[in-house]
Amino acid sequence: VSILVGLTPMFGWNNLQRLLNNNTLITEELVVTCEFETVISMDYMVYFNFFGWVLPPLLLMLAIYIEIFYMIHKQLDKKVSASHMDPRRYFGKELKLAKSLALVLFLFAVSWLPLHILNCISLFIPDCKPSMYLIYIAIILSHGNSAVNPIVYAFRIKKFRTAFLKIWKQYILCQDPIGRLPQRGSQRYTVV
Repeated sequence: VSILVGLTPMFGWNNLQRLLNNNTLITEELVVTCEFETVISMDYMVYFNFFGWVLPPLLLMLAIYIEIFYMIHKQLDKKVSASHMDPRRYFGKELKLAKSLALVLFLFAVSWLPLHILNCISLFIPDCKPSMYLIYIAIILSHGNSAVNPIVYAFRIKKFRTAFLKIWKQYILCQDPIGRLPQRGSQRYTVV
């Protein structure tokens, strides 16, 4: 999907024809001013990217999480225990995991929707150009989403947190997280 979405402008859904017809943004050597909105079509960004590949999966995931929370709460409300395992404990863990994943979905929406909304405004209301300040904030938010996900996983899900701390200790603090590496000076080396 990422190849399809990423390469579509290269196969023709771009502003090249408009730039050729306009002649104001292209120099004599046919060099295009490399600004995102100059090169990439807002039709592509809104109709294909946002309405096709961002909004439908976001709404589908939202519906799935609503169903998951409904099912977990329904199971937690039941007083009958069907096995030797405590169902409240099991579904409590499932609820915590679902909350963590829903947080990731929420952060995705908060990070990416502002940029897509500004793109929609640019396309549908051409007279109302969003300020560059807002556009830059939206771009920073969208890029920041990639940095936030590992942090959310590391602090909300125990297995991720354990792996994160192990990697941090081993590669950043240069410590052996498992304790298997020999201590300096504890091995004897024979020089031949």
